[in-house]
Amino acid sequence: MVYKSLRLLVVLLMASSLSGCFYWWRAYQTYEQLGDFDEYFKIEFADDFKVSFKEPRLYSDDIVNLAHLRPSEERLLESGEQRWRYIFRKINQQGDFSLPEVEFYCQLDINQHDKVAAIIFSPLFLHIAPPEFLALSFRSLGAGKIDKGNRQLKVSPDVLPKTGTALPLKADVVAKLGKPISIEVSEQQEAYLYHFKLEAYEVDKGYEKSTLSVVKLWFDKQSHELSKMSGQFAGLKISINYQNYKL
Repeated sequence: MVYKSLRLLVVLLMASSLSGCFYWWRAYQTYEQLGDFDEYFKIEFADDFKVSFKEPRLYSDDIVNLAHLRPSEERLLESGEQRWRYIFRKINQQGDFSLPEVEFYCQLDINQHDKVAAIIFSPLFLHIAPPEFLALSFRSLGAGKIDKGNRQLKVSPDVLPKTGTALPLKADVVAKLGKPISIEVSEQQEAYLYHFKLEAYEVDKGYEKSTLSVVKLWFDKQSHELSKMSGQFAGLKISINYQNYKL
């Protein structure tokens, strides 16, 4: 009991020191739920990818405070629920929208109690984050360690689940995303760089750069498989090494 009380005190102090606001505490509660994933979350994917929160903790304002911006679209349903959508559009090196248009979105379903009940990723996003691997990534977050200094959650490759699912090939990914801004070639890998612009509103001063999403995709030169993805989406940094999940 003493240990649990001390642990709670440490967590509260950490949340306070990070921002002085308790939305970090609710974010930490969500992180704690990840340790018992199937008890608190449900994953579904077909055309898109959906993570449902069975006992949601985060409020809509928490998301705004964490991202320092408002979404591209906010839709209020007759039921009292909301649909927030963050739309990312591909741009060229000059910052102009690419033609033909290429875009993906992340949607938040917000319930009648103003809590985030689900996250949905659009079909195009699944070409850079294959659903089977994205599902394993979500499930592994509960084993991650919090880096308070960099506000990151890191998961050791040693504890990651494995899958025999085939990874997308470079030709298929490029057919969907189009020409990259640049290509970096190394001995074993090719790295394709893409820029996307987030349509956002009420961006906090000093966070204007968070509307630019730099997405980097690595392909194996021999197999041509997608091997790694990294990117920043509305201030959230994501990096997935798909090779760590393969059997």
